[in-house]
Amino acid sequence: PATLLYTIKFESDQMDPEEEAAGLKEQIAEARRNVCDANIVEEAAEIESLKLAIKVKKMLKGHLTKVYDLDWSRDSRHLVSASQDSRLLVWDTYSGNKMNAILLNCAWVTGCAFAPSGKLVASGGLDNVCSVFTLDDKEQGGKLTKVLTGHDGYMSDCVFMNDQQILTSSGDQSCILWDIKTGQQITSLKDHVGEVDCLAIHDDFNQVLSGSTDMTVKLWDLREGIPNQTLPGHEGDITAVEWMPTGNSFITASSDGSSRLFDLRADQGLAFYCLQEPAPASSVSVSPSGRVLFTGYDDFTVIVWDALKCEQVCVLAGHDNRVSCLGVDREGISLCTGSWDSFLKTWG
Repeated sequence: PATLLYTIKFESDQMDPEEEAAGLKEQIAEARRNVCDANIVEEAAEIESLKLAIKVKKMLKGHLTKVYDLDWSRDSRHLVSASQDSRLLVWDTYSGNKMNAILLNCAWVTGCAFAPSGKLVASGGLDNVCSVFTLDDKEQGGKLTKVLTGHDGYMSDCVFMNDQQILTSSGDQSCILWDIKTGQQITSLKDHVGEVDCLAIHDDFNQVLSGSTDMTVKLWDLREGIPNQTLPGHEGDITAVEWMPTGNSFITASSDGSSRLFDLRADQGLAFYCLQEPAPASSVSVSPSGRVLFTGYDDFTVIVWDALKCEQVCVLAGHDNRVSCLGVDREGISLCTGSWDSFLKTWG
């Protein structure tokens, strides 16, 4: 929860509700401005700029059409990817080989996830369900374990809590925490006024971030089921969100072409990463140190940013279509990017 306390003055009952709501929003915005007493770029002025040389390590070939999502295993070696070719592929990124191939019932898949144990994967999309599979190393495929039904819109993202629970987000403006074994809903999170497109779970497995087309990110406590904070700032859909390593802040990507750094203690954005003529941003990830940000764009590139100095470090080019997803492994050794050109690439 935020450490800031706002004093809000409520007007008389005779005021028009819309005018009163606008007035309250302005009071909150003014309170945020009053506590913003430092600039991250100015504070980092004397820190030496980053110099990185990042190159392609492996090209992962196997999908036949657009790659929509990927997720690293906790072993920092394997990852799962989802594509509109109706397949989930599990990769060994060291060798570049496919370990498992799972045929899906729905080609329009939008999200996938790897369980912490490395034994389960999940996916979902325009079929409005989340399908959980148990990996079968002998058959190099996967067994359908459970189909989770309950959303009234497409499933946009999913994240495993453990092998027993998974959290999903949807175009029906909600997020649901599921019991995988029973297929029952444990908690439903509802407060957004737009489609929920992305999720991020804190390392304590209690706090969750959700990003939406309503241009806000909400912080939830799964034990309470209500949002503790709502953070505006973007001027477009929130397409990706990820916790920073400290657990007190997070980064976002948006269709407005920017990435932003938000701090929960300050209850506002602290840094802004954007080009003068930006393309829509689709994905974002961060190094384990929190110093390096990676943002994927619709113009086929990935820009590497210095999180402290808000400077562009370098541009990763090599895809021939929209960079739809990316992620850094837990050890910080490799970045993987996925694209609508049907390929995935690992960088280091």
